[in-house]
Parts: sequence; structure tokens; C-alpha cells
Amino acid sequence: MTPQTLQQWAEEEIEGLLMALPDDVRDAATSLPVSMEEKPGYGPFDHELVGDELGLFEGPPVYEEADPSDLPRIRLFLANIWEWADRDEQDFRDEVGTTFLHELGHYLGWDEDEVAERGLE
Repeated sequence: MTPQTLQQWAEEEIEGLLMALPDDVRDAATSLPVSMEEKPGYGPFDHELVGDELGLFEGPPVYEEADPSDLPRIRLFLANIWEWADRDEQDFRDEVGTTFLHELGHYLGWDEDEVAERGLE
């Protein structure tokens, strides 16, 4: 599958998810940049990652003031998600949604337990 197709599918999933979110959460989510990358390797701390991550939230949560040098963002690793989904389009789309919501939860200030309680692990 081409990286462009994976990105298109991911963008479609995220657009659909955003429409279903409550207004206040949608407002927070639409203000948060989402980077779609093939795999980790382009971030300043990527050397600390294992390399098979599906997504990553970077920066402070929404309730903290962001320093201009540390703006919050979500990074989705599309090739990793594609492999995790066993190269199945629907499973890929589903996992993009779950990963996006998981990372959005961190932006909203939820820790790993709170994210898991909401079924976003």
C-alpha cells in the first residue's frame, strides 16, 4: 500500500471521528496538529522510542500553557499501524481512530489508566 493511500484513509477516519465528538472535545482536537509519518525517526526524542509505536502525543496537555518551542501535537505512524492491522484496510482505519483518540486523551490530560478506562488502549 502506498503512503499516500494510508494517509488518505487516516485523514478520512479522523475527519469522521471529529464530527462525532462533543463540541468542546472537537474544538480542542481541531486545534491540535496531527502529523502523519511512516515510522518514528523524525522527532527530537525518537531515539528513546522502540520504533513500533502506533502514535505519540507530544507537548503539554490542553490545560497547561504551551511554550512556543514545545507545542502539542499528535503523531501517527501509518506504516506501523498498517503492519499492526495485518494490512487490512478496515482494521487499519479502526486502529487509526483508536490511536488518534488515545493520543487525544493524553492531550486532554488523561493518564494511561484513564485512557484505558475509556477503551482507548
